[in-house]
Amino acid sequence: MRILQLHCDYIEFTPVKREIKSAEEIDPQSKRFEEVLVAFIAVEEGDNSDVAKKAMVEISDSMKKIGCNKLLLYPYAHLSSKLASPSTALLLLKEMETQVKNLEIYRAPFGWTKSYKIQVKGHPLAENSKTITASEDKESTSDALKAESKIQSFWHIMTPDGKMHDVGKFDFSRHDNLEVLAKYESVKQRSVNESPPHVKLMKKLAIADYEPASDAGNMRFFPNGRLMKSLIERYVTDKVMEYGGLEVETPIMYDSHHPSMESYFNRFPARQYSINSEGKQLFLRFAACFGQFLMAKDFQMSYKNLPVKLYELTRYSFRREQSGELVGLRRLRAFTMPDCHAFCKDMTQAKEEFRKRFDLSTEVINGLGLDESDYEMAIRFTEDFYNENKSLIEELVKNIGKPVLVEMWKERFFYFVLKWEFNYVDGLGKASALSTDQIDVENGERYNIEFIDENNKPQNPIILHNSPSGAIERVIYALLEKAAKDQTEGRKPMLPLWLSPTQVRVIPVKPEFLEYCNTLTDEISRSDVRADVDDRNESVGKSIRDAETEWIRYIIVIGEKEVSANTLSIRDRKTGSVRNLTIDELVKEIKEETKDKPFMRLNTNRSLSTRPQIMV
Repeated sequence: MRILQLHCDYIEFTPVKREIKSAEEIDPQSKRFEEVLVAFIAVEEGDNSDVAKKAMVEISDSMKKIGCNKLLLYPYAHLSSKLASPSTALLLLKEMETQVKNLEIYRAPFGWTKSYKIQVKGHPLAENSKTITASEDKESTSDALKAESKIQSFWHIMTPDGKMHDVGKFDFSRHDNLEVLAKYESVKQRSVNESPPHVKLMKKLAIADYEPASDAGNMRFFPNGRLMKSLIERYVTDKVMEYGGLEVETPIMYDSHHPSMESYFNRFPARQYSINSEGKQLFLRFAACFGQFLMAKDFQMSYKNLPVKLYELTRYSFRREQSGELVGLRRLRAFTMPDCHAFCKDMTQAKEEFRKRFDLSTEVINGLGLDESDYEMAIRFTEDFYNENKSLIEELVKNIGKPVLVEMWKERFFYFVLKWEFNYVDGLGKASALSTDQIDVENGERYNIEFIDENNKPQNPIILHNSPSGAIERVIYALLEKAAKDQTEGRKPMLPLWLSPTQVRVIPVKPEFLEYCNTLTDEISRSDVRADVDDRNESVGKSIRDAETEWIRYIIVIGEKEVSANTLSIRDRKTGSVRNLTIDELVKEIKEETKDKPFMRLNTNRSLSTRPQIMV
C-alpha cells in the first residue's frame, strides 16, 4: 500500500466520470473539507487486512503529531503500477474507514475520476509518503524495538537564545536542512528509493563497494578506502586519548541469556545477529557498551578516580538494519564505531563531563572536514530533565550557534535522559547521525558497576555514551556527499588533503624523464607526503585527466624545462591555478594544511603501471 499524506487548509473535489464498472453508486456532488489530513491511497497486490491496520496506525500517529483530527481517505491509483483488484481495494479502504474511533474520518468515492482543488499547509510535517507492506521478516525483535514505534514525541525548534518554538510554526526559510531533518525524524522513514550520489563516487574513487558474497550492509574496502578508514580511526582515537580516554578491547559476541544482557535488550532497541555455539545463544555486539560495562564492573573505583573514561574503536559492531535502509556507506550492518564511556559519580560531574565531550565532538567533526553548515543538531530529552536542567540544554544550543531540532518525551522510555547528535542531511533528504552523546541513568545499576563514595558507601555511576565522530564509514559517506554537492553547485569535488589517497601525482612528458620523476617522488615521499608516478605509456593530456578524475590535489608535469629549473610547475586542484614552487615550498604547504593530522604512507604501488585495475 502506498500513501501520500498532505495536511491541508482545504480540499474540494467533484466526481466527474465513473472510471470502472464496479465504481461506487454515489450522488456526484462537490464536497469540501477544511483543516484535514488527506491520505491519497493506492492499494497494491498482496495487501491485506494487516496492511490496512498498519496503515491506519501510522496515519493516526502522524495526525497526533500535527494536531489534526479530521481525515479524508482518497483512493488514488496513480501512486502504483501494481494495483490490487478493485474489489480488494474497496474492501480494504472500507476497513480503514472504520478502524480508528477517535478520528473524524471521511472517504472519497471509489472508482470515479474526480476534479479537485487543494491547499497544503506549509510546515515540515505537512507532506510525507509511506509504503506499507505485509510483514515477511520473521526475525525476532526485542520488546524495546517493538515499543519504540509507540513512543509519543513532541517536536520543537530551539533557537540560540534558548526559546522553544512549535515545529509547525517555525520559519524554516533560512534553515532548509533543519526543515528536512525535522520532517525526516518525525516521520522516521529510513528506506530509500534511489541511490545517493556517494555510492557512485565510492566506486569511482575505488574506496568501497558492495560485497555480494556477504550479508547486505557488509562492505569491501579497497586500498584507498582502507587508507582513509585507518587515518580517520587514528585521528579520532588520538583525540579521545588526548581527552583522557583509556583504550580497551572487548569481545564481539556475548551470551544472550547473561542476566545483564537480557535486561539490556528490553531497554535498547536493536536487531541482532544471532549465533548458536556449544549450547549457547550468542549475539554479535551492536555497540561497545556491554564489554566496557562488564569490564568496569570488575574495577575497584573510588569517587576520587571518577570520571573513568573507557574507549574502544569497534571493528566491527553489527546491527541487522532493515534491507530497505541499506545503501552505500550511509547505513550498514557491520560498521566501525568509536565509543567512549565516562563513569561519573553524580549528575553534577556528568553534566560537567558532558560539556567537555560536546567540545571534543565539535573539534573532531570539524577536523574531519565537516563544518557547522554541513550538519544539523538534534537534541532529545525527557520533560522532567529539561525542566531541571534548562541551562545545560540552552548552553549546548547557544554553542552550536543556530536553531536545533528538539524531541521531548513526556516519560523516559530509554535508559538515557538526554541525548544529542550532529546529523548530516544529504541530497535525498535523508539524515544520518554522526557525533553523539547520552546521559545514561540506568546501566550503572543494571551491570552492578560500583564506586565507593565520600562516605565509604557503594554507589552506581552515571554513564555517558559518546562517539565523537559517529561510525567511520558514515564519515566517509558524509565527505563524499559533501563533495557531490560541491560538484552539483559548480565547485571541484575533493577530499580533505590529509585523507586523499594520493596527494601528489608526478607525470613525465616523455619516458626519458621517468628517472628524474622517480627521484623527485622519492624526495617528496621522504617528507611524509603520499606521492606517486604515472609511468604508463599514455599522453600527458590523458594522464592529467586521469589524475583529475582521482581528485588528486597536486599534479606535477616534468619536462626538460622542469628538470633544469629550480622550481616545479604545479597544478593545484583546490585553487585551480598553476604555480611555480620549489620542492621545499610544496612540502611546507602540504604540511601546513595537514598539521595535527595523522599520516600513513601510500597504500598502493607507487608506479601506476604496476597497479591492478579495480573493477567496480
